[in-house]
Amino acid sequence: MLARACYKGNVPKIVDPVARRRAVAQAVLSVAARHGLEHASLRNVADEAGLAVGSVRHYFADHDELMTFAMRELSRRIGDRVRTHSERLLTPGSGTDRRAATEELLAELLPLDEARRQETALWLAFTTAALTRPELRPCAAEMQANLHTLMSRVLHEARCAGGLPDGLDVELESTRLAALLDGLNLQATLLPDRYPPKLLRQVLRRHLDALKADS
Repeated sequence: MLARACYKGNVPKIVDPVARRRAVAQAVLSVAARHGLEHASLRNVADEAGLAVGSVRHYFADHDELMTFAMRELSRRIGDRVRTHSERLLTPGSGTDRRAATEELLAELLPLDEARRQETALWLAFTTAALTRPELRPCAAEMQANLHTLMSRVLHEARCAGGLPDGLDVELESTRLAALLDGLNLQATLLPDRYPPKLLRQVLRRHLDALKADS
């Protein structure tokens, strides 16, 4: 009986590698949110995750791979949340108020609460780092491309449904909308008191209303 108990006590703990990698990525994001991306070293991340550095290295070959995974994890979270809105908006026959649903979808990309403020600050930090860290550039480019595709589809469907003018240049307006959101995110992150959530929503709403009048 004693031997069996000892045996049970020595059974290795089974670790889900996907869950562990995501937990380490969360540690990167937590450290970066508090102290800046430059402080997300392997040592600091391991301490944040409650792991030894060797354990982190077991799941990531090097620091570059860790940072790339963390950036993609942040992108995945934002994308999953936006996708929930897009599926409701773009599902045929859903009876959704298209105008309101479009605004809510795009609002998910703005820092309207603490969680989204932190995500926005982190995404800006990663994309800025991508200027000097080539390994981060594919993720940044992929995220921007996906957002542009989503905006193009939303505007195209709105035009087909009669909510936007037939002559609207969807590709141009998708680029203009992306630039608007990027600008609002940057300004609200740098100057949150001057760009509160109410103002961000007003600017977004005014832009969407203006699209109806464009030809």
